[in-house]
Amino acid sequence: MTTPRSPGQPGGGPGGLADRQAALVEALTAGRSVPEGFDGFRFEAARVALLRKRAGEVSRQWPMLAAGLGDRWKREFAQWAAARPTQGSLRDGWDFARDLVSRGALPTMAALELAEREASFHYDGQSPPKPRRAPALRAIAGAVVLHAGRSTWIMRRP
Repeated sequence: MTTPRSPGQPGGGPGGLADRQAALVEALTAGRSVPEGFDGFRFEAARVALLRKRAGEVSRQWPMLAAGLGDRWKREFAQWAAARPTQGSLRDGWDFARDLVSRGALPTMAALELAEREASFHYDGQSPPKPRRAPALRAIAGAVVLHAGRSTWIMRRP
């Protein structure tokens, strides 16, 4: 049996350490305002560092997307990600690539990378990606990819 904690104890009631930590994490990762009692300059430095780290992790999952944006990669990804909590580097990159497609800004070299993923996996933007069981043909920004069984064929490069 557990005993209730007072608000001043770690993990205590409203305004306790657990609540403050949750507010800090949400502010750092989802673009919320600086929680009361935190230095704004240090908070912003930590937020920027976390966004850069996140961009690095995503670039390992999506190397052609990062390479296609070149020197703009970290800045553009950070702007997109600033108000979005992470879903993991694979999904973050996928969502960012889809956003770029919707704006007509997907780099040509990233089109094949995205088309291959779209053909090989089912991803609805909400649930984790799952391998496709049925054949799929995907065309994105000039790249055309066919996936059937365990094989993926590039039909046309951008």
